[in-house]
Amino acid sequence: MAERKARADALRNREAVLAAADALFARSASPRSVSMDEIAAAAGVGKGTLFRRFGDRTGLIRAVFDARIEPLRQAVTDGPAPLGPSAAPRERVPALLDALLCFKIDHRHLALALEEAGSGSPYQGASYAWWHAILRDTLGRSAGAAAAATPGVTSGVTADTTAGPGGGRSGDAPSGDGRSGDAPSGADDFTAHVLLAATRADLVEHLADQEGATPDRLRAQLAAFVARVLGEEGRAA
Repeated sequence: MAERKARADALRNREAVLAAADALFARSASPRSVSMDEIAAAAGVGKGTLFRRFGDRTGLIRAVFDARIEPLRQAVTDGPAPLGPSAAPRERVPALLDALLCFKIDHRHLALALEEAGSGSPYQGASYAWWHAILRDTLGRSAGAAAAATPGVTSGVTADTTAGPGGGRSGDAPSGDGRSGDAPSGADDFTAHVLLAATRADLVEHLADQEGATPDRLRAQLAAFVARVLGEEGRAA
C-alpha cells in the first residue's frame, strides 16, 4: 500500500511539474528567462525533485514537449490517413507537415524553449530525428510509387543501393514507421530536412509574432511550399 501511494505521489508530482513548466513557458516573453526555481515553486515541489526526475532544465523541457506531442505522434504511427501509415505518400507528406506546424503554432513557447535549450545541434535531438525519419521514408515511398507508375523509369529508392552513409542508405534499415522497407535516397534525406526547416519554432515565432501572420496564412504558405517541392521532385523523377 505504501509503495502504491509513493508511486501515485510521484506521478502526481510529475504531472504538476509538467503543467507548471508548460504554463510558465507560455507566459514568458523568452523561454530562457524561466528558471528551475520558478518551476519548482509553481509546482509545489523542491528544486531537488526536478533534478532527480528530469536531470536538468533541458531534460525537463523535453519531457514537457514529449508529453504534449505524444497524441500527434500516436496519430502518425497508428492512426488513419492522412497522418497514419496507410495514407498515400503524396497525401501524407503535406498532412504531416501541416499537423506539425499547427502543433508549433499552438505550442510555440514550448517548441521554442526546446530549440533554445538544446546542447549542441538541434538536428541531433530525438524529436527532430523522429520526424525527419518519418518524412524521409514517406518521401522515399512517394518516389518509388511515382517511378512504378511510369513505364521505363526505375525508382531511385531501389536502384541506388550502394551509396555510403552520407546518402542515408541502409538496405534493411527500418522506416520511420518502424517497418522495414526500401531505403530512402540522399535526395529524400535532404528534402526532409528542407521541409522540416519550414516548421522550425523560431521561424513560426518570427512570422506569427513579428510579422503578424495568422495561423491560416502560415498553413496556406506551407501547403503551397510543400506542393512546389513535391512538384519539383515529381518532374525530376
